[in-house]
Amino acid sequence: MVFMCLVTSCQKDEGVASEEVNYSIDLNLAQETDWRMADEILVRINEHRTSIGLSEIIKDQQYASAYAVDHTQYMIDIERINHDNFSVRSKALKDRGAKVVGENVAFGYTTAEAVVTAWLNSEGHREIIEGNYTHSGFGIMKSSKGKYYFTQLFYRK
Repeated sequence: MVFMCLVTSCQKDEGVASEEVNYSIDLNLAQETDWRMADEILVRINEHRTSIGLSEIIKDQQYASAYAVDHTQYMIDIERINHDNFSVRSKALKDRGAKVVGENVAFGYTTAEAVVTAWLNSEGHREIIEGNYTHSGFGIMKSSKGKYYFTQLFYRK
């Protein structure tokens, strides 16, 4: 018997208290994401958004992706998906001009289609995908055990 663990979670920054933290990030982290998978996810999300009359999301391959990769690495390290320290990521992006920030995370999916379908079938994740956002960064990585972990940060400038 094979047990497949497929999990998703989402977070938006409404009502999240800001911490006083100077959170700098190494932009080289953004290069560590699986950009092929990220591009496929963004295509599917933008197809969904345009099908309901929303504007397309623009890919952020710098700060948002560096923060997303940093969080994905953290989830891989503790072997659990979560939104730990989301307020720090949100504040860091707001310090760079974002007005509002949201986040979807997932674990265990093997294709862009599967993770986007799961997010769209979850009310909270779908709200993030359909939210008033303009940009998105990606942290998509495989753990040493071969399992994908996903962090997608959304923000509006």
